[in-house]
Amino acid sequence: MNVLKLARKEIQSLKSYKAAIQVDDTIRLNANESPFSSALGDFRRPLNRYPEVRPQKLQVLLANRFNCIPNQLLVTRGSSEAIDLLIRVFCVAGQDNILSVNPTFEMYNHYAVIQNAESRQIQTNIEDDFKIDIDALINGCSDKTKIIFICSPNNPTGSSVSRIDLLKLLEARNDQSIVVVDEAYIEFSAEKSAIELIRKYPNLIILRTLSKALGFAGARCGAVIGSNKVIKMLDAVQAPYALATPVIECIEDVMQSDQLETSKEIIDDIINEREYLFKSISKLSFVKKVWPSDANFFLILVENTKLVMKAASDKNILLRDFEYKLPGCIRISVGTKQENRLLLEVLENLAER
Repeated sequence: MNVLKLARKEIQSLKSYKAAIQVDDTIRLNANESPFSSALGDFRRPLNRYPEVRPQKLQVLLANRFNCIPNQLLVTRGSSEAIDLLIRVFCVAGQDNILSVNPTFEMYNHYAVIQNAESRQIQTNIEDDFKIDIDALINGCSDKTKIIFICSPNNPTGSSVSRIDLLKLLEARNDQSIVVVDEAYIEFSAEKSAIELIRKYPNLIILRTLSKALGFAGARCGAVIGSNKVIKMLDAVQAPYALATPVIECIEDVMQSDQLETSKEIIDDIINEREYLFKSISKLSFVKKVWPSDANFFLILVENTKLVMKAASDKNILLRDFEYKLPGCIRISVGTKQENRLLLEVLENLAER
């Protein structure tokens, strides 16, 4: 299966940027850097020097976490940068299209618009808990469909794609489309990561992030994982020195600290709180529906979104209003136990009015 032919012709022959070499304990007079380091910040690497073009140690640490081979992974600025890279690599402006479902993460469409690639969407069934119709997705492809994006668990619905459905899609599109599975919320799901399928399916790409379960959204660090040949093409397009030194050192430390064990406990707590909120909010009189979720959020359907949003806002609680896309729907992220109890108090008071 040769999925490289799906990439734009000019990208297939593009070589990675060759930066000035970096060798420890040398006098660096080859990169037009300042020889004077700022006194600000306490970092292992001086900030007057460029970071590595691609952070090798961090690449290995993330590969260990995500159970893949280092050369199958490219470190990115969150998973959002990976989405942008993929669309720029595979979609010819004005010719090719991407395919996703509705509703889903809006950045797929956003980056398609920037690249002037057509963005197609297949409607999910709200009555069947937003389940993705894989047959409809397959039938919605054209010979110009270069990328199919699947967010699993899906944002904002919280629903996951089964392994059987994913395999069906991978087999059906074979060397016709790249299938990108965005696993930003996979740590909260009962479904396993699809990373193990990469060896068998060269058209599979996985997106991962440290923003959610690990709690490092502010660091903007994620990864795109796929066959080594695809990763090489993405590497050639990604800007050199993409990650700043403070970010590299921060995440290196996190990957080698007790934070990973702590995060497992936090994930369990969030899942327990998610289920508690699900049951509690389902009982409220103005709530028509609470959809089950595999993520750290869930979607609810209410009688009056403005009333709910205002009641929460009055207590300095911010919720996500999806009225513009899903009438009557609000997305609620799971907070700390204290934050969740305050939210329940607000909603229960509203129900008693």
